[in-house]
Amino acid sequence: MSAGLETHIVDAGSLRATKDHFHNAGIRLPRISELAEPSMLDRDMAGVDPDAPDPRNLFRIHWFNAADRASRTAVPEHIVLPPELTGVAATIIVALGNRFPMIRAHKVLTAYGCLVPRLVTGGFDPTRHRAIWPSTGNYCRGGVAISRIMGCRSAAVLPEGMSRERFQWLENWVTDPDDIIRTYGTESNVKEIYDACNELAQDRENIILNQFREFGNYIIHRAVTGPALEAVFNAVRGKGNLRARAFISASGSGGTLAAGDFLKAHLGAAIGVVEALECPTLLYNGFGEHNIQGIGDKHVPFIHNVMNTDYVIGISDTASDALNLLFNTSSGRAYLAKRTGLGQKFLGALADLGLSSIANVLGAVKLAKYANMGTNDAILTVATDGSELYGTEQEKALSRAAADTPIVYCANTSVGVTLLAQIVRQVAGQLGQDWDIEIVETHHNQKIDAPSGTALALGRAAAEGRNVNLDELRDSGRDGVTGQRRQGDIGFAVMRGGDVAGEHTVTFFGQQERIELTHRAGSRAIFARGALHAAAFASAQTPGLYSMDDVLA
Repeated sequence: MSAGLETHIVDAGSLRATKDHFHNAGIRLPRISELAEPSMLDRDMAGVDPDAPDPRNLFRIHWFNAADRASRTAVPEHIVLPPELTGVAATIIVALGNRFPMIRAHKVLTAYGCLVPRLVTGGFDPTRHRAIWPSTGNYCRGGVAISRIMGCRSAAVLPEGMSRERFQWLENWVTDPDDIIRTYGTESNVKEIYDACNELAQDRENIILNQFREFGNYIIHRAVTGPALEAVFNAVRGKGNLRARAFISASGSGGTLAAGDFLKAHLGAAIGVVEALECPTLLYNGFGEHNIQGIGDKHVPFIHNVMNTDYVIGISDTASDALNLLFNTSSGRAYLAKRTGLGQKFLGALADLGLSSIANVLGAVKLAKYANMGTNDAILTVATDGSELYGTEQEKALSRAAADTPIVYCANTSVGVTLLAQIVRQVAGQLGQDWDIEIVETHHNQKIDAPSGTALALGRAAAEGRNVNLDELRDSGRDGVTGQRRQGDIGFAVMRGGDVAGEHTVTFFGQQERIELTHRAGSRAIFARGALHAAAFASAQTPGLYSMDDVLA
């Protein structure tokens, strides 16, 4: 029988060992019905860190987590995209997947759905088996998180070209560095993942949990994600005449599309599948390479209910890369605010959309235009994860764009800030590790991100001066009993108030002496002047990626 559809005990001994192990470890598995309707849950979750490998976090693997991921909401959190942004009359509703625990992505639900059938039938024994999680990123992170909770060994199999943020997370969660298995390529290289799993399967202690063929993946999304989206739609519709015209999702593993089967049965929604134009598998039986991480390609997943699919929608990765920059940079959001009139609170919420989420939104817009949908029509989709997993991909997107045009990329176009960063780099390089570095930034009370991009750029300058990695030394979360300051850390503090255009102070603390370097912006006009200076510089350059240091050279 196909994996995930077993109806009998396949190994009674493994099942007994699993029960004993879970009993001793205080682990209880939530029922799928409880994840579909979390109000049924009676677990005490007070004080449980949603990012910790705590067994109680299994009871947070659902769509009803609030933004803090510690409390529950009556309706799954979502964004309703206005026509000022989308350019279409139809209502586009996006359920937010970065509310899930541990990995900030809905694929932890997929991993749970794939593993549970094996656990309850004795097909997986956490006391002796190693769980193998093949993925292009989020699924294997979800599997590693659940395996860590169960106290069993696991391995993540993913392409080496996936975002650095994925690997950083994995490095912090695996028990053995060898359990991160990097295969050739990027998002498009699924076959290479399969090949690695075929080799690993030669060891009978390795259990391959292949999301592309595990029917537990399909079942849990139909049973959990589908009703969650129906609840979102009913909340948005209220007493109005809104119709659920379609559900949109990238192909991926085929699991999330099962929610579409539920919505078609319950709301009459059509199903649209998104795939990259650079690798048009369903569209044209083609192949290629793309960078929309998380959507899969070059094969049709075994669990994809293809005959129930109504549309296939091609989206270019250049479009998703461009919107990632627009949604998730301060300059991009400033442009959107001016162009659309939308407020900073809403624009800040766009950070909840990662690359595949943006592709889903673009697919919804494209279908709304194709089908000539109106104000009474709604399209449902999901944001599988948020932008926090793709910061480094912004840099890659800029580099690709810079191959064709000159681009000046910087956190701040102010001449003064540029010189300040140069000085910070030099001072940090001259002073020893026994000098502590702290950065304080102040901005107006409408700013939505913290620390500011400029503060982080100054932190990177200090780290570069010391030849260290800021990500490893950044400290911006002091609260409560924090213990002594770790030597070498670069600390950040934030103030918000009034109409302050921007103030940044970098302080170097020595023994009985300190150095303070400060820049104060009296008006945003200084940024405009710097931008004009940068534009004049770029107009005279050949294609390439430049900085404000280059502009001032």
